[in-house]
Amino acid sequence: MRLLIVEDEKRLAISLARGLTAEGFAVDVVHDGLEGLHRASEGAYDLVVLDIMLPGMNGYRICAALRAAGHEVPILMLTAKDGEYDEAEGLDTGADDYLTKPFSYVVLVARIRALLRRRGGSGSPVVTAGSLRMDTAARRVHLGEEEITLTAKEFAVLEQLALRAGQVVSKADILEHVWDFAYDGDPNIVEVYVSTLRRKLGAAAIRTVRGAGYRLEAL
Repeated sequence: MRLLIVEDEKRLAISLARGLTAEGFAVDVVHDGLEGLHRASEGAYDLVVLDIMLPGMNGYRICAALRAAGHEVPILMLTAKDGEYDEAEGLDTGADDYLTKPFSYVVLVARIRALLRRRGGSGSPVVTAGSLRMDTAARRVHLGEEEITLTAKEFAVLEQLALRAGQVVSKADILEHVWDFAYDGDPNIVEVYVSTLRRKLGAAAIRTVRGAGYRLEAL
């Protein structure tokens, strides 16, 4: 999943980005409200982590502008404010959740995963495709009774395929959601990860649909 962090405290933003990248997310970071609105408006993100006090444009206005334009991306607001009226204002402008600084990183990750599950229409952290089970909260994968060990990026690529099991997922779509905005390497990196997943799950697990992308088959 691809996340956007809009946070002007650079050390905090970089720390969050590193941690979330290690969790398997693709993460972009901006430190200015106007740039944050521009990036979020592109529609390429699965979730936005949005600070309230920002230069250029505050988080309330960004959130309101996104909702007014019809963007439904989940928004988790971060703020140093802790009054109930501040929380109410954030939620009233269209935020999906609210976390007050200082916060627990573990709680932040749990809130992000909960919002992503909610967006996908399921309250369960477990994604299934035949005998394949992906626990997105525990970051564990089982094929039947066997647990399959995956790297963070392998897990992220498989998650994109499992969420749309039986459907064709394009290489561009996988790149967009698994690698961050700054990635300018070879797009064939997707093929490398698909190849490693086939070795671990079985050659028939992921079918290449020529000119279209990849499809996770029922296992």
